Amino acid sequence: MNRRRTGAQYEEQAARWLQERGFRIEERNYRCPLGEIDLIARDDPYLVFVEVKYRSDGRSGDPSEAVDGRKRRRICRAAAFYCKERRIPEDCPCRFDVVSVLGKELRHIRNAFECEG
Repeated sequence: MNRRRTGAQYEEQAARWLQERGFRIEERNYRCPLGEIDLIARDDPYLVFVEVKYRSDGRSGDPSEAVDGRKRRRICRAAAFYCKERRIPEDCPCRFDVVSVLGKELRHIRNAFECEG
């Protein structure tokens, strides 16, 4: 299976898991000139930007470790672009979560990182 298809499969799994826990998925695979966000959801009162990472096994470490500083900055820039583009009020609380899928185990890390500025 190619990487894009594999990624889409695990993003769908993460979206279903989040929905089962009360999240409302607003957008999938949001792309803009500044980056890409796997899932954008509502977990009232938060607007949640979700990065989904998958690894078949732990040989390369935990999937969440792949969300490094460079990746976080790209997500933050894309989130700011999204908020401006969609006219999200500046006082809307936002959160950045990571869904880590290791083999068959899914782990949700709430507020995995914060954006500077």
